[in-house]
Amino acid sequence: MSTINEFHQQKIEEYYVNEEPFYVPSSDEIQVFESAYAQRIPILLKGPTGTGKTRFVEHMVWKLSHDNQLKSKKKSSRDIPLITVACHEDLTASDLVGRYLFDANGTRWIDGPLTKAVKSGGICYLDEVVEARKDTTVIIHPLTDHRRTLTIDKLGEVVDAADGFLLVVSYNPGYQNAMKDLKHSTRQRFVALEFNFPNQERETQIIHHESGVSLEISERLAKLGDKIRNLREHGLDEGASTRVLIYAGKLINQGISERRACEVAVTWGITDDSRTQKSINEVVTSIFP
Repeated sequence: MSTINEFHQQKIEEYYVNEEPFYVPSSDEIQVFESAYAQRIPILLKGPTGTGKTRFVEHMVWKLSHDNQLKSKKKSSRDIPLITVACHEDLTASDLVGRYLFDANGTRWIDGPLTKAVKSGGICYLDEVVEARKDTTVIIHPLTDHRRTLTIDKLGEVVDAADGFLLVVSYNPGYQNAMKDLKHSTRQRFVALEFNFPNQERETQIIHHESGVSLEISERLAKLGDKIRNLREHGLDEGASTRVLIYAGKLINQGISERRACEVAVTWGITDDSRTQKSINEVVTSIFP
């Protein structure tokens, strides 16, 4: 006799951002996000891998929730859930909206992440949205204009988005091609914020905070990242992200030698091309002799 598993629906409280995520702004992106949220305008974040797009969303959800608490003077009464979906090529509309599942009590409907966000008044963050199937992105259109509705065909329902709901999506323009790009009909439903690699001063601060390594080492890692990003003419598709520099810092903080940490976290992590690896290692050696 087969065993039927019971499916657990996460409580909406599990999606709250309870601790302040560390974030160093580069421009006026915080003000723009707050203004867009106040008007419930969907937001598109675009930029290379590891430039802080996801961390920015987490920080803004925490900040908006914190500001709401200060206004209402009631702890957790105005928390905003953050429901994140890592998009991929097999992502279906049912994965976002929901589906019927069998459990010990029979058949029941399970809301998908998008439906949860719509009903709870949360922020739904679709990371790397261009990776999703084209038919999947169509379902978000009514949520990104004056209608603010989600159609659930399998239930025969049209759900009005709760007041706090906002859709945020991201993608990496460097990975675009003819098959994976946002349609203009989708793109023009969002205001867009561009993210890029931080300057050395800001990146030093981030590496120091996130990895725990000294400021002096953090500054050198930031310098390394900047120099590697200038190797595009050597066949490097994308420069070293702040994330891999943080990984290197964490390894150094654990006692791994500086050059070895940079080799495994940066050089080998961003390219398989032996000639490009050699060029990167030469830069590493010049900074960490």
